[in-house]
Amino acid sequence: MKKIINTLFVVVSGLVLSAGANALQFDYETVSVKLTGYGTVGMIEPDFESPLFIGDWRARGQITYAPDNEYKFGLVYAMDQSALEKGNFSRETFAFIESKTYGRLEVGFTDSIARKLGLGLPDVGGLRINDRPLYNEKIIPDGPIIADTTLTTGRSESLRINLVTAPISSVQYGISVAGITDNYDWSIDGGIKIKKSSGKLKTAYSIGASFMKNPNDFDNEVYTPGVTADWRTQMSLGMNLQYNSWILGTTARVIYDKNPIGPISDGFVVGTGVSYDLLKYSISLTYMFSDTGVWQHNIDDFTDNMAVASFRYKYSEFLDGWISGGITSKTPFISAGLRATF
Repeated sequence: MKKIINTLFVVVSGLVLSAGANALQFDYETVSVKLTGYGTVGMIEPDFESPLFIGDWRARGQITYAPDNEYKFGLVYAMDQSALEKGNFSRETFAFIESKTYGRLEVGFTDSIARKLGLGLPDVGGLRINDRPLYNEKIIPDGPIIADTTLTTGRSESLRINLVTAPISSVQYGISVAGITDNYDWSIDGGIKIKKSSGKLKTAYSIGASFMKNPNDFDNEVYTPGVTADWRTQMSLGMNLQYNSWILGTTARVIYDKNPIGPISDGFVVGTGVSYDLLKYSISLTYMFSDTGVWQHNIDDFTDNMAVASFRYKYSEFLDGWISGGITSKTPFISAGLRATF
């Protein structure tokens, strides 16, 4: 165990020293080039037995051109571990036009606007709870699990157009359409976020909805089968409350498939969580409940409970360490790791 921890520390420390020694943003007159990301290495012990290695990373490059104070033009390319797991060669690849007055237009391969305006659960650990959780790579459930409370209709699967307004009285609206893919005929998403940052109590609310026509083996979850149906519709709701260093979050997602063929992959997931920050220390507690197949009366639905408690200590601006413990798919686990950011 000690040898594993020492190895992880050496690897991530090397990443941090490299990141700190190089400029990750370059500005020249009206052009800006920026690189951001993180790398996580760690281990997880299902049933508190033999430790298993886990790794996670993300890199995002952006180049922008701002001819004046109103408009900005840009290109984005991003890649991460979750995209690699699905056999994709990018997490995001898109171009955008941004106006401080009107909002932002994106064209390319990227998340839908309902997901971008959605709210996740509080989490200070390194298990990627809000995006294809890492513990699902090592702990195989007895049935299908919807592990993400923010809806999605894919990232790199299809060409997408996103349009989102600039904040209007603390409210943002967005819509996106996608097509030109083998995974479905077309899809449309909409999202709203309401964010109030004044006063001691800061609040944020989100609602998202989507419709997908003729999904064909569309798979965007960790342990739910690809869906083939007449159509799929989704809805998500989110709420975040922040008071001083406390954050409370509650989110939910509902999926319905019309006349699905083969294994069932629709249902709902609800979650709640709380986190607290104190100087260099952070803690969080997160819970999610998934029910898959609930709309189908001729089969037994599958339910799963997930609970994770996490602790994080920030060593420096670039390096922090985390430890998490919890249960999912009836399997208790403990996990720890180091994360470098740049």
